[in-house]
Amino acid sequence: MKQVLENVENQFEMFQVLDESGKVVNKDDLPDLSDDELKELMRRMVYTRILDQRSIALNRQGRLGFYAPTAGQEASQLGSQFALEKEDYILPGYRDVPQLIWQGLPLYQAFLFSKGHFHGNQYPDELRATSPQIIIGAQYVQTAGVALGLKKRDKKNVAITYTGDGGTSQGDFYEGINNAGAFKAPAIFVVQNNQFAISVPVEKQTNAKTLAQKAIAAGIEGIQVDGMDVLAVYAATKMAREHAVDGNGPTLIETLTYRFGPHTMSGDDPTRYRTDEMDQEWEKKDPLVRFRKYLESKNIWTEEEENQVIEDAKEDIKKAIKQAEQQPKQKVTDLIDNMYEELPANLQEQKEIYQAKESK
Repeated sequence: MKQVLENVENQFEMFQVLDESGKVVNKDDLPDLSDDELKELMRRMVYTRILDQRSIALNRQGRLGFYAPTAGQEASQLGSQFALEKEDYILPGYRDVPQLIWQGLPLYQAFLFSKGHFHGNQYPDELRATSPQIIIGAQYVQTAGVALGLKKRDKKNVAITYTGDGGTSQGDFYEGINNAGAFKAPAIFVVQNNQFAISVPVEKQTNAKTLAQKAIAAGIEGIQVDGMDVLAVYAATKMAREHAVDGNGPTLIETLTYRFGPHTMSGDDPTRYRTDEMDQEWEKKDPLVRFRKYLESKNIWTEEEENQVIEDAKEDIKKAIKQAEQQPKQKVTDLIDNMYEELPANLQEQKEIYQAKESK
């Protein structure tokens, strides 16, 4: 039995295309992306890093509400989203707002979501996505259902979802991958292993050597990817998508990544459970630095281009937060009306009470 386990674990070697210095170490799996596509991917990563920095500042100013930092996870988030089609469905966790934005969510609505405003969840009809899930792992079960619906309607699309390493300890994680596997539903399950479920290190959550190997019990494909390597994440997601739309079922992708900031801006202090040495070691793997070096080696990215992206991002964010703050303030009666089509008697009574208060 011990030998069987070791044989399984040894199968999951980390998939990588670029090393930490931006050099190609796996030419066979280098994605077939044009120079323009590579530059667009870099643009999105730089833009998202600025968005994260500004969102943290806006949170501290009291202009945003709940916010989960994303710096360090850009390759994992945007590399996977870049491999999707417009008609694919995204079922994100609360840290996965960047994927929604690049899939088509207006930036001001992303800010409204953070502020807890209901309009932040009123998505454009063309955006195939659910609002970020707050319940850890619940999106995995939902993704199995959405993917099965796509299969039943003979759609050549996939449903992709995300959770962190802590999400794999939830029952919904196993139920979701098992159900999708049983029905060969076109789903992609991404586990962004950023080493800590809030403050608990991954090795204290599970005795498994990798999280990718959990796919085996569900009878689905599984792969562990360097989550700081955007090209590796893109390639793995692209392969998983092709596998799914060809009728072969779901894939579990574990991306080894790291969040440079706290778990959320709601009081978490990462210095209590992470060392300076660990932070410094992972900062050497920064996905933006790695990809920048690769593009510079191809002579297709310059400091001037990056600075322009930074200025564009700052201007877009300035306009979006202004638009979000101009949205009519949410009222208690809005919450009541949005919850029910036909109000029960007790809520009708409460609504009338609050209407009277709000009219003063």
